Amino acid sequence: MDAIAADLHRYLQEKRESVLASLSGLSEYDIRRPMTPTATNLLGLVKHLAGGELGYLGDCVGRPAPVRLPWVEDGSIWDSADMWATAQESREDLVELYRTAWRHTDESIERLPLDAPASVPWWPEERRKTTFGSLLVRVTAEAAHHAGHADIVRELIDGRGGADREDIGDTAWWDRYRERVQDAAERHRAS
Repeated sequence: MDAIAADLHRYLQEKRESVLASLSGLSEYDIRRPMTPTATNLLGLVKHLAGGELGYLGDCVGRPAPVRLPWVEDGSIWDSADMWATAQESREDLVELYRTAWRHTDESIERLPLDAPASVPWWPEERRKTTFGSLLVRVTAEAAHHAGHADIVRELIDGRGGADREDIGDTAWWDRYRERVQDAAERHRAS
């Protein structure tokens, strides 16, 4: 594995773990409930990221996923069925699906050079042909993007901030910080 692929793999793994850490200590209800007007929820992010890895870094690079995803098979992915957990889908099942995706992706990273050809059948014809490296960058960025969402959703549920929260300050520090930010917003509104 070359140095760039190794860096991307490390960043991807950090974000994978961050997303799963957001589930820690929360009830089944809390990890499923929609926390934004667009229904963003923690378990849905896990499900979405698992499918993304299996598709982009498996199927699209000639390494078919080891599992079939019902929401892909029946086309409901186009109605965002990959963004939330059904009542029948358990936390354990979706976390294991994500870990299955990790293992499959990790094998792709070990076996394929970054310039290996790839094709994304759901992209427009003129953009469909790409490389494994481009898709690895895309999936890593997507994981980082959704890890940020997971941090915010978790904070909305129980106030627990992201992984570096304690590195920055304790609860009293964050309370003072929030007051300063709120005060600045109020002073701006009054001016």
